[in-house]
Amino acid sequence: MSRALTLTAAATLSFSAAVLAGPKFVSTWKAPEAAGTSFAGRKVAALIISDDQNLRVSGEEALVRELAGVGVPQGIASYRIVPREELRDADKARKWYEKAGAEGVVAMGLVKADKRTTWEPATWSAPYYSTLWGYYGYGWSAVYDPGVTRTDTVAVVETLVFSVPQNKLLWAGVTESTNPKDAARVIKDIVTGTVKEMTKQGLIRRKS
Repeated sequence: MSRALTLTAAATLSFSAAVLAGPKFVSTWKAPEAAGTSFAGRKVAALIISDDQNLRVSGEEALVRELAGVGVPQGIASYRIVPREELRDADKARKWYEKAGAEGVVAMGLVKADKRTTWEPATWSAPYYSTLWGYYGYGWSAVYDPGVTRTDTVAVVETLVFSVPQNKLLWAGVTESTNPKDAARVIKDIVTGTVKEMTKQGLIRRKS
C-alpha cells in the first residue's frame, strides 16, 4: 500500500506539472537580413490569425502592449486598421498596412492541435531505491508498473515577424502549449515569449 501511494503521488505531481505547463519555444529561425533591421521606435502591426474575433482583439492588444514595453510605442492591432471583410485578401489587406505606415507585422497562428500519449516513470528518490540490496528485496516483493500513461493535448502555434517594406520574413518561432485551458492566456504567454525572443535577436531593444 505504501509503495502504491508513493507512486500515485509521484504520478499526480507529474501530471499536474504537465497540465500547468506554459508555452515553450521548440524552434526559432532568423533571416540574415534581420541583422540590420530594428523595429525600435517604428510602427509594428500585430496580427492574430483566427476566426474568433474576441481572441483576435485580445491577442493583438496584448502584443501591442508587450511591444510598447520594450521600445515599440507605435504598435497597432490589425483589427484597428484592416476591415474585417478584407482581412483574408492579401492584396486588399496590404494596402491597409501600407496606408497605416506599418514597417513590420508580427503574425501568430495555430498550426495544429493534437493528442500525445507519453509514459512517465516513477521517481527513484524513495529510500528503497538508493541502494542495490535495499531495492533487491523490494523489487521482488510485488509486480507493479512504476509509472503512468498520460494523454495530453498539445497546441502548436507559429509566430512570424515580417518586414513590410522588404516584404520578407525576418524571424520565425514555433511554440508548444500543453493542455491549454484558456486560449487568451496562452496567446498572452506566447506574445510575452515572442517579444523576449525578438529583443534577444536584436529586432527591438528594451527601453533604457
